[in-house]
Amino acid sequence: MKKYLLFLIVLPVLTACLDEHPKGQLTEEEAYGSATSLYINTISTLYNYIGGNEESQGLQGTYRGVYDYNTFTTDEAMLPTRGGDWYDGGFWQGLYLHQWSAADLPLYATWTYLYKVVGLCNHSLALLEQYRSLLTARELQVCQAEVRSIRALYYYYLMDLFGNVPLCTTYISSTDQVTQSGRGAVFRFVVSELEAALPFLYPQESQREGYYYGKLTLPVAYFLLAKLALNAEVYSDDNWTDGQRPDGKNIFFEVDGQRLNAWETTVAYCEKLGAFGYRLETNYTTNFAIGNENSCENIFTIPMDKTLYTNWFRNLFRSRHYNHGAALGMDAENGTSATRSTVRTFGYGTPDIDARYRCNFYSDTLLVDGKNVYLDNGEALVYRPLEVRLDLTGSPYEKTAGARMSKYEIDRTAYNDGWLQSNDIVLFRYGDALLMAAEAKVRNGQDGSYELNLIRRRAGMPDREATLNTLLDERLMELMWEGWRRQDLIRFGRFTTAYDERPQLPDEASGYTTVFPIPSKVLDLNKNLHQNPGYEN
Repeated sequence: MKKYLLFLIVLPVLTACLDEHPKGQLTEEEAYGSATSLYINTISTLYNYIGGNEESQGLQGTYRGVYDYNTFTTDEAMLPTRGGDWYDGGFWQGLYLHQWSAADLPLYATWTYLYKVVGLCNHSLALLEQYRSLLTARELQVCQAEVRSIRALYYYYLMDLFGNVPLCTTYISSTDQVTQSGRGAVFRFVVSELEAALPFLYPQESQREGYYYGKLTLPVAYFLLAKLALNAEVYSDDNWTDGQRPDGKNIFFEVDGQRLNAWETTVAYCEKLGAFGYRLETNYTTNFAIGNENSCENIFTIPMDKTLYTNWFRNLFRSRHYNHGAALGMDAENGTSATRSTVRTFGYGTPDIDARYRCNFYSDTLLVDGKNVYLDNGEALVYRPLEVRLDLTGSPYEKTAGARMSKYEIDRTAYNDGWLQSNDIVLFRYGDALLMAAEAKVRNGQDGSYELNLIRRRAGMPDREATLNTLLDERLMELMWEGWRRQDLIRFGRFTTAYDERPQLPDEASGYTTVFPIPSKVLDLNKNLHQNPGYEN
């Protein structure tokens, strides 16, 4: 995706001083001389930021950003300290133990990334208005809807991660104009923006190659609205530390002229995805294969092509043992591992192990191309899922403990040690939508077993009754490594509890760690903003 970005508008209080220079300069006449060039330079450029090639940039694929804050803060996975590897000033242990700080630079970098795109969207809307004479009335509405939907996507992540955040909808340059909105207000803004955009978004699949590839089209908005409704109890709550939440049965939306509660709304939007033509792939692994743009299940992806795009996907590289990487003709960092509770949820070590276990993990004796991989001491490389600990220093399994990330098919022709691959990174998919519908039905007093067991039968697993407990387990097994676990644990009331090696922090029962602190650098720049509860000192 070639970058046509002319210049970067920075909201001082939100992003501070980002040093990003354009790839090339165009004159205003060249940039906005026609409807096509206007679209390219106000909308197409925004998609450059869905993925990333620097730390804390992009929604997935890089380190110390949105994905890591949603994954390594949970019971799903950890980055254990392995002797001299992966301590990194205690950063990774701090994520797992919920011992983060408003002063953490990666947290600030994540905030600035998200608000950078918000600022660019606001600037694009201003340019569309300025050059509206190049467009028909309908074309202007379509362009505005696409930009507003992209901006809503980024506000969704900001509200999810940080709770009470500034809500800026115009291009501004003064910190005096920036104030903080309650989480509930931002939630309702995101919902209303997406609802207003629906009639104007392209009714096209986003995951397939072509003009709409990687774009925020109508089904992407459907999925995001379902996700918002599913989490409405959390997102409507302006005080998440008082032990009380709104009831989803009493939170209402309007869908196709009907007044529906949060759970009914979730189901309605998930059903729209089914009516649109999305369905489960026969084989789970098809969604993560090389060439997965042909998936009929993936809804929204980060397009990847080792020669056309510069987006990174470092997750596999980060997880594999060094000698595992070498056997593939690549490097590796010997880090990320599943927790013990995760592999036990899959049934590891029992006759009833879930069929998706082998799809998601490298585990036990490793074979590459049918052959053993050997350690430097001549022993076969054996990954040991139940030996993983947060600090493995001095352990006999310091370098080999933990089941490692598999999931995505290895692109043996990938560049840069596998970071530049041809498998698109999956953000939204229909399997998640089915589980959302099942959960919403159970929360609404209905039976969600049908949707749950569509997922289980695809995996070759026996049927289960849909309960909140079975659904939380199923979401872990189906969506492993996809970046949803933090949100799920919060919604189920489990995020602040003790698990595996993570004790509950003092006062954490209040729920204050379910959002991250507003970064200190942001507060220093604008005295209108205040810190989230629990982080004031």
